[in-house]
Amino acid sequence: TLDVERAVDHWKAAGLDLAPILHQASAHGEFGQFEGQDLRNTKTQDHGLDKALDNELIEIAAAALEKGEPVRGQVEVRNVNRTVGTMLGHEVTKRYRGEGLPEGTIDLTLTGSAGQSFGAFLPPGVTLRLEGDANDYVGKGLSGGRLVIRPPEGSTFVAEEQVIAGNVIGYGATSGELFIRGRVGERFCVRNSGALAVVEGIGDHGCEYMTGGRVVVLGSTGRNFGAGMSGGIAYVYDADGSFDRRVNTGMVQIEPLDAVDTEFVRETVARHVELTDSDAGRRVLASWTIESGRFRKVMPTDYRRVLDVMEEAGRDGLDEHATLERVMEASRG
Repeated sequence: TLDVERAVDHWKAAGLDLAPILHQASAHGEFGQFEGQDLRNTKTQDHGLDKALDNELIEIAAAALEKGEPVRGQVEVRNVNRTVGTMLGHEVTKRYRGEGLPEGTIDLTLTGSAGQSFGAFLPPGVTLRLEGDANDYVGKGLSGGRLVIRPPEGSTFVAEEQVIAGNVIGYGATSGELFIRGRVGERFCVRNSGALAVVEGIGDHGCEYMTGGRVVVLGSTGRNFGAGMSGGIAYVYDADGSFDRRVNTGMVQIEPLDAVDTEFVRETVARHVELTDSDAGRRVLASWTIESGRFRKVMPTDYRRVLDVMEEAGRDGLDEHATLERVMEASRG
């Protein structure tokens, strides 16, 4: 039971009438609204997990879960199917812990429209390919798996001009990969701390509060890009030279790509083309000498300071302890 006497008797509570908060309603209710209701927890919730699409995915992936054998499969998905892949991921993690399965062990293709949180918390070894579209929170908490979203075969629209998934994609992702052929909504990769994500256009507040990972945007962005971004790196294709006006430079700076960056972006775009058949990516690669110069690198200012200090410490031959001390000194300004 809740002991409220000390709170009620405390001098700070003098003059406060807590009766409405602490009043114990009658089991029958003054107006009958509590008729038949218990005053304590006596019932469990039915979340309908027995009807979840993941049960079918788990059945398809049985050989991988039990023996680690590669499996492939294809199923239809509807927007009433939420958190698709999360129960499957739980089964992987329950058996193989944080290491998951080897890359590509479970490779499933889904066709249709996925509900919210498609591929949430997906662990290593699981690839979900969606041919269709998805709602918000794709890849929420992505934890080592791979998500690939593309329009269905035979689609006649220009993919990079159309929205294929919703808002807050890659929220809190810690590792893994996300390849999206098409545009998405707002707050792309908010709080991403380690995943690689490729997309062909985003709305406002991209990479907000990002702390790690890499993001490649093959199209335009909305306003307030990089707000609160303290780690990770974003590479944005700036076709018309307007990206500078959309960046929140409170914690980031825009840099040109060096040779390492250029090769990373080229390889990443090539993988995006391979996985999604992206026309936008293919055009960039076809004129790479010119198009590579249109990418802008968004680098957190403090992260850049730490990297520079570590590089300097390496040139000076400092050991790990001395390097850490120099980094800490630099981080204090």
